[in-house]
Amino acid sequence: MAARVAPSPRWWKALRFGIEEEYFVVDPVSREVVPRAAAVVRRAGAALGERASTELVAFLAEAKTSPCDDLDKLREQIRAMRAAMAAAAAAEGVRLAATGTPVLGELVPAPIAAGARYAESLAVYRGLDDEQSICSCHVHVEMPDREHAVQVGNHLRPWLPTLLALAANSPYWAGRDTGHACWRAMAWARWPVAGPPPYFASAAHYDDLVGTLLGCGALMDTGTIFWDVRPSARLPTVEVRLADVAPTAADAAVLAALIRALVRESSRAVDAGERAPDPPQELLRAAYWLAARDGLDGRGLDVRTGRAAGHRELAGELLAHALPALSAADDLAFVTAGVRRLLTGGTGAERQRAAYRRRGRLSDVVDAALLPDR
Repeated sequence: MAARVAPSPRWWKALRFGIEEEYFVVDPVSREVVPRAAAVVRRAGAALGERASTELVAFLAEAKTSPCDDLDKLREQIRAMRAAMAAAAAAEGVRLAATGTPVLGELVPAPIAAGARYAESLAVYRGLDDEQSICSCHVHVEMPDREHAVQVGNHLRPWLPTLLALAANSPYWAGRDTGHACWRAMAWARWPVAGPPPYFASAAHYDDLVGTLLGCGALMDTGTIFWDVRPSARLPTVEVRLADVAPTAADAAVLAALIRALVRESSRAVDAGERAPDPPQELLRAAYWLAARDGLDGRGLDVRTGRAAGHRELAGELLAHALPALSAADDLAFVTAGVRRLLTGGTGAERQRAAYRRRGRLSDVVDAALLPDR
């Protein structure tokens, strides 16, 4: 095996990354989701322009950062982006909640936003769209080309269940506790092309499989490739899209920095000619379910070895793996503190349940998830 080479600090300072986040629009009195996202996005456009957008479901609003080459810049963009979206919602008489699934409201069938593409999606995916009420966080990391992005994705696969456990923030659905830390992942798993991606020998292999899925109708278009890692169809990036929307801007920044470090370590392995581990899809699926059910609590599965292991132990191994890249980017202290906060203070899912336990009110869960407007 090739020697482990530390990443170049100069290269790291130039590497760009960014995030996309989705939020639920909620009524400030009932705390139920309401289909007012279009009005919020129109108002937020004054501050964010095209970085604010609607989604398939009419009570979801999306915002994205610009590409950033530095974590401090990204942290400030996330904070400002959330504040702008929250202020726009307040001006429309509603609020935004950062939770992976809706806590309260009438959800099925979900109100589908206007537009030809959304109408086509409803015709193709039918009842799946009726229950597509989820909010996620997507992290983009710049890549030199699609071939490199595909190979990096192979190296990321073993770490995806642990990232899912760290980012879990969706225990409630429509007024009940699902018993899962990340119910969003369970809802997402029903789609024909979703969850952990398969191993790809090359970009051509990726394109051949996507072509087959398009040809048979399992994909509407390349925008409906919902694997949790994919080369972006629109940007020169690898996109990691498995996380619930983070409860706070700081949590979102920790996730983004951690993913960028994992991408860099994967890129180093690709450059060194190291073959990526290829755990069976059955093990990845089982590891995903364990992570989605328990978050950082309980035991999971190390798909690299097939052994049972605690999610907290696996989180420590993930952090150790990312350490050289985090150090080179001067992100180590911030990310280590953020991961420690998740391990000791709880994931978003644990914090949601703690909010409920205080008075036994789901409205308190929604209130704890509301975005600040400054």
